[in-house]
Amino acid sequence: MKLRGRHWLGFWLVLFLGTAAAVVTRQRAALLTARRLGTLRDSTTNLDATKSDLLRQINSATSRAVLVPKMERAGFHQPSEFEDSPLPIDTLAGGAPRRR
Repeated sequence: MKLRGRHWLGFWLVLFLGTAAAVVTRQRAALLTARRLGTLRDSTTNLDATKSDLLRQINSATSRAVLVPKMERAGFHQPSEFEDSPLPIDTLAGGAPRRR
């Protein structure tokens, strides 16, 4: 059976519609992904702002200007140069020994 003009027209029409449907589906998925990415970026920005605020609060709360009056109210004396030494903080979980 030989294909006639109307058969070719139908074939190309179906091929075009299938391709168009694939493109529309892909574009829709891209838009959804872009929206999700925007939401995640906003969330990251908010979390960074919260982190900065918390770090500022920690630095403020651990400053000498805040700690010395609290220490004196609790009955402690202010350390001299020789008594004031920083303590190392072990950041490894479980207190495992550090590798050198």
